[in-house]
Amino acid sequence: MATARMRSFNRISVAFAVLLTVLNTGKCDEQVPLMLWTSEGISLPSQSPPSAGHIVGREQLGSYLEKALNVGPRNVLLFLQDKMSLEDFTMYGGAFGNKQDSAFPNLEGALMSSPSPLVLPAVSWPASNAVIGQLQDQLETSPLYMDPETLSQLKLNASSPALLVFRLPYGTGADLMSAKEILSGNDEVIGQVLSIMKIQSVPYTAIYTALQPSREAASLSLEAGLGGGRSLLQAKGGYRERERERERQRKIKEKAGIYAPVEFKEGDNTCILLWATNLSVSILRDGRWEGHDLTPSTFGEGINPKLHGSSCDQTKARLVLSYEGVLGHRNFKLIFAMSQSLYKVSARRWFTLDAVELEYDGTKATFNGSRNIYAPAEYSYRCESVTSFRWPALIPYSSKDPANQWRVSFEDFQIQGFNVTGSDFSYASDCAGFFTPGIWMGLMTSLLMVLVLTYGLHMIMQLRTMDRFDDPKGPAISVPQTE
Repeated sequence: MATARMRSFNRISVAFAVLLTVLNTGKCDEQVPLMLWTSEGISLPSQSPPSAGHIVGREQLGSYLEKALNVGPRNVLLFLQDKMSLEDFTMYGGAFGNKQDSAFPNLEGALMSSPSPLVLPAVSWPASNAVIGQLQDQLETSPLYMDPETLSQLKLNASSPALLVFRLPYGTGADLMSAKEILSGNDEVIGQVLSIMKIQSVPYTAIYTALQPSREAASLSLEAGLGGGRSLLQAKGGYRERERERERQRKIKEKAGIYAPVEFKEGDNTCILLWATNLSVSILRDGRWEGHDLTPSTFGEGINPKLHGSSCDQTKARLVLSYEGVLGHRNFKLIFAMSQSLYKVSARRWFTLDAVELEYDGTKATFNGSRNIYAPAEYSYRCESVTSFRWPALIPYSSKDPANQWRVSFEDFQIQGFNVTGSDFSYASDCAGFFTPGIWMGLMTSLLMVLVLTYGLHMIMQLRTMDRFDDPKGPAISVPQTE
């Protein structure tokens, strides 16, 4: 028993050593770590970790996951943090011997108790973004977004695969303590989930990773001089140069939109463009909403969405995105139907998003968007948030339409179905009106102050001065008094 624990301890020590090595050799702002482990007593086939400095891509990550799930439990717990980088473990993980100050005691305990943990220190963050889609394809089941309270009421079956996703936040800003407290809270969530699984005696495979690197943590660690190894001997000027280069690369990526939009071509010409940071759908089942994120299957490096059935001409455009295994539906389609026409009042052509349709297993749910989603025909349309439930821009066609059982949400949504030039969007017509709530509040406050000022001036102008004065040398003024 002591020998097994010593081997496990050595394995974890090597894993954290690899984390530190990659921290000094890799580009921390372009990769995220990923940890995989199983419940106690369940071993996975031995998989050699990547060499130091090697960045795991999408295909290699899929190979790791496939080997693990072919043998290991198919009840998968995916702890998906908003942001995470290697610096989080060096700054808050007690990596320099101070384990009492570690923000990850439950994570370290889980890795220590697992017979065969797998630590990938450097995974390209586009690959980590696609981990939900890869797990969904291998398990052939839809993800369920959970929290510990919901999990405690859920009865899992060891023989049926399940993909349970736990979203974890990440602290932003310059407050180091707040970031550590949030990471500690995330570790407590991991501990609660693992405890519930242990109580239910359900074997599991757990994965902990993030959607993108935490650049805040990277810059803070460099400024604090906590990079480790020979980086401590480098001058601050080197840090500043490296930070400026990373900031420049970040701005280039943000300007480019990080990933290309969905592009449908008719012949050699592009006629429809679609882009969003999040495409998600939810369905109401047994009194609660079950959600599914379509973004990893639509956008990203190496992603080629199925556009069969799409079409476009001078007056109508139709973009069809086909998926598999969405919320238990084998075939699922997300359809954007657009049209353009001439409006004589404005003497110009406008396009409208007539409908957003969901087709699944022979059923069609239709949302009407023509009332709120429109733009000049030569422009693209953009909106920070397009939903069917929160300040809805998409409305079910009727009270009996199946769309009443669905919710759709598009974040940073941009679409163009006409007059597309090349592979870039035209000038965007934004959904935000000119008179925002702040402008209205300013106007109303100014109007109230003008009214008060006008009333005061009016009262001052109504004051009457005396037109006769008492002369001490003359007769006294006699003011008759009458009853």
